[in-house]
Amino acid sequence: MVNRKWLYSLSLICVCLSVLGLDSDESYEGTSEASFKDAVVYDGTQRNNGSLPQENGIRKHRTTLPAPMFSRNNFSVWGILKKCIGLELSKITMPIVFNEPLSFLQRITEYMEHTYLINKACSLSDSIERMQAVAAFAVSAVASQWDRTGKPFNPLLGETYELTREDHGYRLISEQVSHHPPISAFHAESLVGDFVFHGSIYPKLKFWGKSVEAEPKGTITLELLKHGEVYTWTNPFCCVHNVILGKLWIEQYGTVEILNHSTGDKCVLNFKPCGMFGKELHRVEGYIQDKSKKKHCVIYGKWTECMWSVDPQTYEANKKAEKKGDSKKPKSQVSLWMVPDNDDADDMPEVQETVAMIPGSTLLWRISSRPQHSAKMYNFTNFAMSLNELEPGMQDRLAPTDCRLRPDIRAMENGDMDEASREKARLEEKQRSARKDRSKDEEEWSTRWFQSGTNPYTSSQDWLYTGGYFDRNYSELPAIY
Repeated sequence: MVNRKWLYSLSLICVCLSVLGLDSDESYEGTSEASFKDAVVYDGTQRNNGSLPQENGIRKHRTTLPAPMFSRNNFSVWGILKKCIGLELSKITMPIVFNEPLSFLQRITEYMEHTYLINKACSLSDSIERMQAVAAFAVSAVASQWDRTGKPFNPLLGETYELTREDHGYRLISEQVSHHPPISAFHAESLVGDFVFHGSIYPKLKFWGKSVEAEPKGTITLELLKHGEVYTWTNPFCCVHNVILGKLWIEQYGTVEILNHSTGDKCVLNFKPCGMFGKELHRVEGYIQDKSKKKHCVIYGKWTECMWSVDPQTYEANKKAEKKGDSKKPKSQVSLWMVPDNDDADDMPEVQETVAMIPGSTLLWRISSRPQHSAKMYNFTNFAMSLNELEPGMQDRLAPTDCRLRPDIRAMENGDMDEASREKARLEEKQRSARKDRSKDEEEWSTRWFQSGTNPYTSSQDWLYTGGYFDRNYSELPAIY
């Protein structure tokens, strides 16, 4: 008889890695993925790959995918694991049905959804106001993760992604610079020379029984060139609950410190854990201080909704008034049924009322509404919906390593899950074979657009853009697809 504790641990690790996009590509012969012949094509498909015609010289991007997401309701962890008993954990690959049709390189590109906040910071003359805009941008960068429990595809070593948005005034290039451990590097720059935004991402996982926690590794750097300022920070922790039983849900928590290395200004943001009754779910509170540690403003809101700024005196007065009002309310009794059973799923707390605006506050950022059909489209935002769009003529100028050209992601986006599964297996085998060949020849992998180095502002290890990507010389790139 199979040891139940071993099965539980195995299933936990397997599903956790799948949810966070960090499962192994070390699949083994004989593990077949389910058939997806009954996938239904979304009847809202638009012409020209879902994109809209140009208007006033700016092309409108598509607002839907060619096909809806495939239902995961009929897939059980046990159905996957019973084929994997006796194998090493590194040999287990999750079925493609747990994916979303984006590469992790495209997923981190979603940091750029609210680039207008960087442009706003560039236009402001006061350093505290610039920090407010940068803080709002840092919070907005994780907002797209709300309800996104699908797994992005693991980038292949050497995979790249580029995005130019003339309407938002920037271009971006990213590259998978390491496979073990998985490290993704990105570099974005203003088209008019106002800013540079760059970083490298490599999360560290911790398992907590019913949930998995991703500790952010890697420094995020924003340079406002006009003002000669540099800001750095790391992202908050991310926790995925109910990786085995119950509905998956996500929370962000931890302290994020944004430092202006030029002025000494600092913003400290506290992403609050939800707590036993969910009162703090999604809430973010913090403050901005100058180099003399004088607090200039308080920032509050939710990373899933909006962020506000108010002066510290008004904020403290409001807190005192709230506490005084709460003290007059009768204390609620906690009954036994309200205490969660450790053997059950971690129920997602009911979302509390929207953020109560304190009089005198200034709105810094509000999340854009998602399209009505988002739930059928992997809970994508409008921005995410456009990331894998392949415009007519684009293939001729893209690097052959670009995510848009990955056949498994393209097949999944089109609703052909069988083809996506076959292509995913082929690409993983091709990558393993290439790695073995390099090992035989004692050849080291060489990154093409980034190199390992030291972040000049934090002295931490980083991957820095070496330039040249947009010169369009791709003749020596490997054929990874």
